[in-house]
Amino acid sequence: MLRYTLMRLGIFAGCLVVVWGLVYSGLAPRGLGASNGLWIVTLALLISAPISFVVLRKERDRASVQVAQRVDRMKANLEASRSQEDVADDASRAQGQAS
Repeated sequence: MLRYTLMRLGIFAGCLVVVWGLVYSGLAPRGLGASNGLWIVTLALLISAPISFVVLRKERDRASVQVAQRVDRMKANLEASRSQEDVADDASRAQGQAS
């Protein structure tokens, strides 16, 4: 997941540099008043999102498989813990009834 996040940030940073260069060279419109920085970041986000969606598809699929495996392991551990508690509870109740 960290690798995917870093790759996504890299694509955004690249787009940010390109958009910044286009705005300051006059090829892309500037923001209104003091909003130029926000305009550049917004344009970079809008451009990097579809690029990341297409380019990082395989990496995103790998990350989702890893997350699903972790969730499955956590569910299995939780179920094992629950069953151990049930066994211990049943044993203590059996001892209480036998006395």
